[in-house]
Amino acid sequence: MDMVTGAQVAVTLAVPMPPERIWDLITAVERIGEWSPEATGASWCDGTHGPAPGARFTGRNRFPSGFESTVTCVVIESERPRVFAWTVLDGSGLVGSTWRYELREGGEPGTALVHHSFTHGPGASGAREPGQADPRALNGRLATLGQNMTTTIAAMTAGTTGTGETR
Repeated sequence: MDMVTGAQVAVTLAVPMPPERIWDLITAVERIGEWSPEATGASWCDGTHGPAPGARFTGRNRFPSGFESTVTCVVIESERPRVFAWTVLDGSGLVGSTWRYELREGGEPGTALVHHSFTHGPGASGAREPGQADPRALNGRLATLGQNMTTTIAAMTAGTTGTGETR
């Protein structure tokens, strides 16, 4: 039985900026290294300069163990300012994971609700082998991802105002 494919984690945070502004930040993949505890950077591929279905970007990650990876990501959904989603391909070209942001108006003017999710598989990732050997390893990885997602969103929104100006 494959316990890894379909494993998910999601976080939802209220942020002090409108959906249009947080959209600009989450789709600025080249800036992810400024905010993420794990993703060290990304860059658009093939002359692409922004999110559109089918666009590719390369992501770079560094894990607590010191392991570093570079992955190819493909945008699967891009609807400004509501949804931005992409898949991470494994070495065989299979979907190793799917990442998704959904944005909604917050409860107060100038705020947004950010829902960020991760779904594993069916391809390979760094979580597959340890997760198949020990479900506790998978649960630990999902917990770390959830913490990192929360940290990234908080850092992304901490240094800017709702108008996009740096504080």
